[in-house]
Amino acid sequence: MFERILVPTDGSGPANAALEFAGEIAGREQITAHVLHVVDSDTKTDDADELLDESREWITNIDATVIDERRTGEPQNAILEYAADNGIDAIVMGTHGRRGIGRLLVGSVTESVVRNADVPVLVVRGASEVRRRYPFETILVPSDGSVHAEAALERALALAEHHDATVHVLSVVDVTPAGIEERADLRLERLESYANRVVDDAVAAAEEAGIDAVSAVEYGSTDQRIRSYADEVDADLVVMGTHGRSGLDRLLLGSATERMLRTATTPVLTVRASADN
Repeated sequence: MFERILVPTDGSGPANAALEFAGEIAGREQITAHVLHVVDSDTKTDDADELLDESREWITNIDATVIDERRTGEPQNAILEYAADNGIDAIVMGTHGRRGIGRLLVGSVTESVVRNADVPVLVVRGASEVRRRYPFETILVPSDGSVHAEAALERALALAEHHDATVHVLSVVDVTPAGIEERADLRLERLESYANRVVDDAVAAAEEAGIDAVSAVEYGSTDQRIRSYADEVDADLVVMGTHGRSGLDRLLLGSATERMLRTATTPVLTVRASADN
């Protein structure tokens, strides 16, 4: 598990949803929560104080060690610098999702942190339909067999072992970009074979570690199938791999991951493969 988590906040509703969820994690695990109040340099002092006072109300309810800090400047830079300087091993961020683009902690800022953070980023939507349950009992890992998906699987298995949770490994055969319309198409057969091999290998790794695992292969739009499968199995967490600084992954970054971060009905943990992979 994590030992030091960072929760950036601007006092907005989605940021407070992430703060509340992070507080529950910190309290149950008895780890340190760093609450970073990030204020854009263009924000009026009175407005910033009002927003931060609202978020500080959440802090008093956290039954764990809390370090309360404030930074002014470019949000993503402040977040990443604070994480690097303080030995943070996970960042928890809120997002508006479907309801629009928030002033600070959504859109380009969240995506920038997801792509550039050296640690996992747990993105929590503030919408009412989002399941924010802890401890985790059901964890979903979408996989395409890439090193980035393997990094996500490794993290998911560690979390599952800690929580005694079940891991679902899902590979989506996205036929849309390939222009495949019929199941008899030879290209589809190759994609199916590869997807089944990916999930079988992942389940074998899980079972070797003594973790209950379920495999699934779905067909259709990648983010839609991930989201619907998560709802079908009532997942508590989706763990996804990202390329981060190195570019866009065909399956698990770019538009698919961005849509998952904005529309998922469960928290999404993004994991980037190390530079050695």
